[in-house]
This record gives sequence, C-alpha cells and structure tokens, in this order.
Amino acid sequence: MREITVATVQMKPALGEVEDNLVKMSEFVSKIASQQKVDLIIFPELATSGTELGVRFTEMAQRVPGPSVNLLAQRAADFGVYIAFGMVMKERVESILYNTAVLVGPDGELVGTYNKMHLHGEERMAFREGFRLPVFETDIGVIGLMIGWDLAFPEVARSLTLDGAELLCVLANWEASAIDEWRTYVKARAYENATFVAAANRVGEDVTLTFGGESMIVGPRGKIHATVPNEPVEKPAAEKADEQDAEKPEKAEPEEKPREGYAVARIDLDEIRRQREENQTLQTRQPAAYRTLVKKY
Repeated sequence: MREITVATVQMKPALGEVEDNLVKMSEFVSKIASQQKVDLIIFPELATSGTELGVRFTEMAQRVPGPSVNLLAQRAADFGVYIAFGMVMKERVESILYNTAVLVGPDGELVGTYNKMHLHGEERMAFREGFRLPVFETDIGVIGLMIGWDLAFPEVARSLTLDGAELLCVLANWEASAIDEWRTYVKARAYENATFVAAANRVGEDVTLTFGGESMIVGPRGKIHATVPNEPVEKPAAEKADEQDAEKPEKAEPEEKPREGYAVARIDLDEIRRQREENQTLQTRQPAAYRTLVKKY
C-alpha cells in the first residue's frame, strides 16, 4: 500500500493583505500538522492575495522563490510536509504576471510551479497564460497542479494523468453561483482519469464575488473521502415568525453557507492501478481518432 494523508484548506484570504494571509496560512499548517501526520496540504488559488485586485496585482506579485515562497517553504520544513498554494508571480520583466500554483517540499526547497493556463473573464487583463502542464515526482507520489477554471477543461487533467500524475491538486476560487459545476467537475476528473483529485476552494467575498467552498478529496471511482461541511445559517427571528404564519408552510432545506476549515483524508495511491486494471478506462482509449481535440475552435 502507498498510503498518504492529504489536507485541503478552505480559507478566506484578506484582499490585498499578503502578510495577514501568510500568517493565517501558517496557522492552518501548524494546526493541521500538529493534529495528525500529514504529507500534503493544499491551499486555494491566489491564497496570499485574494482575487479582485485589478491593477493592484502588480503590487502583490512576487518572484519565485521570494518572501512568500520562502516563508511557506520554512513552514513545510518545520512540519515535514509538502505545501501547494496559489499566488501572483512576476517574471524578471515586471509587467509579466502569472496566476501561479507553487509546490514546496518537506526539505524546505521549491519543488516547482505551474502557471494557470485557462484564464477566466477579467483574469485575462491581469495575467499571462501559462503554456506548460508539468508533473512533479515527489517522495509521496507524482503530483499534477491545476488552477481554478482549468478544472472545466478535461484535457488538462487527462494530459497530467497521461504524464504520470497520481494526484491532481486543484487550487480554486470557484464562485458560489456555479458551485454545482464545481462538484460535477471535481468528481468527473477523478472518474474519467481513475485518479485522486484533491480540490481546495476558497470561501468569503472580495468586492463583487462570493466564493462557494466545498473543498474535497475524491477517489478514482468518485468516492468523496473528505469534505469541509457547510454551516447552518441562523435566520432572523422576524423571518422565522413570517414562515410560521404562512398559510401553507412547506418544509424547506435548511440554509447553509461555506465556512473556513479543512478536510483531511488518508488515501492509497495503489487504488489507482487497481481501478485502471478493472475498468480499463485509459487502456481502451483510441488516440488516433481524437485529432480534432487539438484543433482551434
């Protein structure tokens, strides 16, 4: 058995407050790692800065390695874990920014980075698109990184899988209004690639956006091994009274909202091989018939 323990963190970054966010991330690492032996902790997309920053992304951007990476790499070394997190990265040319996922290791070293390939909406005005889909061979398995809207493109997960990824880590800022898509995509990427998907989505609000949480760890057959449960919303007393006075009271589902927290699961990477041998999903592909997949729309 090749068992590892993975944690997905569901946090609310403070918009534009990099130092505060790094403190919160450090606290999450300390809390998770002190409660159990954990091998990998995954934070959401743009966890160090928040999302709706516009031109202020230039102020938040850092090089890799740089202050944020160095701090979290030190925390990784302190607790002997791998940490994946999202940040704004700048190249040597100051005007080139990327929405980046960073992976640091338990030896305190940078393992690698991935720049978001599929930019959504106003992101196109702030960031440059990435163009590589790297996989990272680590002591705990082969890891592939995805960011946000990448999840909507099955080609990303499939490419990483065919290059050997055993665990797909999704770092996201997925909106609450589209949370049904989030649930569907996370499970679908696990099913169709017979692999594990660990997905960390943020919560809270920035300026105009509200984020939906539901961070989870899913197995090769779509089993949800762990998730961050929502918390109930307490209705005002006046609203409760109005419902009781209604002529036709209907039993509605209790209202809930996503909260900060984390999900932890122990998974066996050998399950990937067992499921692929049993279901033959990848083995029965017909690549010669898929040429149109790489054509421009």
